[in-house]
Amino acid sequence: MKVSKFGGSSVATATQIKKVLHIVNSDEERRIIIVSAPGKRHAEDTKATDLLIRLYEKVMNQLDYQTKKQEILARFSDIIDELGLKTDLLQKIDDTLEHHIKHLKNNPPRLLDALKSSGENFNAQIIAAYNTQQGVPTIYLSPKDAGIIVTDEPENAQILSSSYEKISKLRDIAEKVIIPGFFGYSETDHIVTFPRGGSDITGAIVARGVKADLYENFTDVSGIYRANPTIIKSPEIIHEITYREMRELSYAGFGVFHDEALQPLYRYRIPVVIKNTNRPDDPGTYIVHDREINRRRVVTGISCDKGFTSINIKKYLMNRQVGFTAKILKILADNEVSFDHMPSGIDNISIIMRTSQLEGKEEKILNEIRSQCEIDELNVEHDLAILMVVGEGMSAVVGTANKITSALANAGINLKMINQGSSEISMMFGISTKEAEAAVKACYQNCYA
Repeated sequence: MKVSKFGGSSVATATQIKKVLHIVNSDEERRIIIVSAPGKRHAEDTKATDLLIRLYEKVMNQLDYQTKKQEILARFSDIIDELGLKTDLLQKIDDTLEHHIKHLKNNPPRLLDALKSSGENFNAQIIAAYNTQQGVPTIYLSPKDAGIIVTDEPENAQILSSSYEKISKLRDIAEKVIIPGFFGYSETDHIVTFPRGGSDITGAIVARGVKADLYENFTDVSGIYRANPTIIKSPEIIHEITYREMRELSYAGFGVFHDEALQPLYRYRIPVVIKNTNRPDDPGTYIVHDREINRRRVVTGISCDKGFTSINIKKYLMNRQVGFTAKILKILADNEVSFDHMPSGIDNISIIMRTSQLEGKEEKILNEIRSQCEIDELNVEHDLAILMVVGEGMSAVVGTANKITSALANAGINLKMINQGSSEISMMFGISTKEAEAAVKACYQNCYA
C-alpha cells in the first residue's frame, strides 16, 4: 500500500491534475492521496496560499476584500472549467470563505489558519470530484474525518498520538481517498495548520497511521540533488539516503522534503521516495532507515544555510566551574530561545542559533549573561552561514575531513568554527554568509568531480 503526496506545482493547473490522476490511477497500490494547494503556474504567478493570506490581510485591515476573494475564486474556477467538471463546488468555496471571515474575523490567529488551509481543502474536493466523474470511485475526506486530530496552537499543529488509531482505519476504504494536506483539527474543532512543509507532514502522518509500505512524495524534481542546483550546475541526484542524512541536510537548507515530516516515519521505518510528477518513471531518491555505505563516495550531500548568529563566550578555567553552561542555557530558555550548535573549548564556548531567534531579545540576553555568569569576554558574530557536509560512515573513512578543509582552504574561505562532535555522519563549518556559495562549489568540486 502506498500513500502519495503531490506538491503545489503538481496540482497547480487542470493539466497537472490530470497528470497526477493518471499516476494515481495507473497503480492500484496508490490508494491514499494527499494534495497541496495550487502552486505557481509560471514564474510570475502567485501561489493560492499566498492569495489566501492576502485575503486575510484585507479582512484584518478592514479593507474591501471582495476583489481579492474573486481572484481566489477565479483561480479555482479556471481549474474546474478546464477539467470540464460538473459541480457546484465554486459556490461552496465562496460560501466557505465568507463563513470563515464572518465567524473568525475577531479571532485573527484562527482566521489565518482557516483561510490558509482553504487552498488544500478546496483543491482536494475538486480533484476527488473529477476523478469520480472520470469513472474512478474516489472520496474526499477532510482531515477531521480522516482522524488527523492535532494540538491547538495556531500555525503549529502537532499530531496527537491518539489519532493514529482512527487514521489506521483508512486502510479499509475501498475507493481512492483524497485528503488535503497542511492542516488538522483540534479537539476543540478548530482548523490548525502545521508549520512550513505542512503537506509533507500530513502525508507522513497518514503513511504511519496506515503503516504504508511506501510514502511517495511527488514534486517538480526527479529526486534530491547532492547540492543546491541554483549553485551547482546539473548536480548529481542522490539515489538513496538515510533518514539521518536527510535530517542533517534539510536542517541546512535542503527544501525538497521537510525534515519534520520524517519524524512519524522514522520509528516504523517506512521508506520515502521523492519523485517527479512530470517524469514519473524516473527512479527518484529513496529515503530509508539504513543503506550500504559507498566508501569511495562517502559524502552524500552538501548544503549551506544562511541567517545564523554566534554568541561567543570566554572564561578562564571555565571547564572547572560546575554549572557554567547550565546558567547560559537557562538564560536562553527563559527568553524562549533555542540553539542549534554549541562548539566549545576548555575556556570558551560558542552558541549558534538562527538570527531570527534573537529578534528583540539580543541585548537583554547578553546583559543577563554578563551579569549572571561572571565571564571574561563576550562577543556576537552575525551574518554567519552554516555549511553541512553529510554522509553515513564519514568518520570511518580516513581523510574525509582533510578533503573538505583543503577544498575550503584552496578556495580562500576562512573557517570561523568547525563542529563534528560525536556525529558519525556530518561535519559543520561556520563561515561568512558572503562565502556561502563559494564554499558549496569548492566542496562539491572536491567530492564529486
